[in-house]
Amino acid sequence: MRLTDKTAVITGAARGLGRATALACAAEGADLVLLDVCADLVGVPYPLGSPGQLDHTANLCRAAGSAVLTAAVDIRDTASVREAVAAGYGRFGRIDVVVNNAGIAAPSGKRVHEIGEEEWALMIDIDLSGAWRMIREVGRAMCAQRSGSIVNIASTAGLVGYRHFAGYVAAKHGVIGLTKAAALDYAPMKVRVNAVCPGSVRDDTSAEGRMLAEIARALDVQVGEHEQAFTEAQPMNALIEPEDVAAAVVYLASDDSRQVTGSVLTVDGGFTAR
Repeated sequence: MRLTDKTAVITGAARGLGRATALACAAEGADLVLLDVCADLVGVPYPLGSPGQLDHTANLCRAAGSAVLTAAVDIRDTASVREAVAAGYGRFGRIDVVVNNAGIAAPSGKRVHEIGEEEWALMIDIDLSGAWRMIREVGRAMCAQRSGSIVNIASTAGLVGYRHFAGYVAAKHGVIGLTKAAALDYAPMKVRVNAVCPGSVRDDTSAEGRMLAEIARALDVQVGEHEQAFTEAQPMNALIEPEDVAAAVVYLASDDSRQVTGSVLTVDGGFTAR
């Protein structure tokens, strides 16, 4: 039980990697603050996590023994983020782990010169600035308690380029830069900041994930055939499972990685090794 007596905040927790990470943290003994936007957003061309999905994640974690607090939070909104973090401290007294998982994959599917101002701003505001807002809200308290682990979910798109995904690639490269800079800022206070870069993650039905399907749509890959197409691009000839990414997060959240900070851990089946 590597996270016993720890409280973890997870954004984008309603489904997909967020749900898998929440369940993995619950299995390791953590209490949880689970956040999701719980609404669709103008400009994002697919449904986002719902209140019912967030409640389902929370109930699964409670069944595993965790105390759970949930909140609907738009990570573009500083006041919303601040209120949720304050509620977490009010309920549990401390926050030991933050997993910045919330993010969007679209609007994408365009060449750089075809991207609109609003589309670019939306991608950066959620996928990069959202992580910064969460770090800003917990950073001072973690420094005061002289402990904490922040795990940013980046992507292989933070390490290499992808055609027609300039906004997403720029945001995820930014997440890695933010990770390294924050790690140096907080290292003297024993607060660690690391990033995980998943490859092509299977849309597991139990986690209600849909990110890979949306990436396929943006690339005009036929949904229904997209898993095979992505699998063929993987050196290990398999898609990444959500639990594989969650296991990496638990490692970075736990004291097993107490000397690990500023690191970027790929869970991509060797994709970026080429």
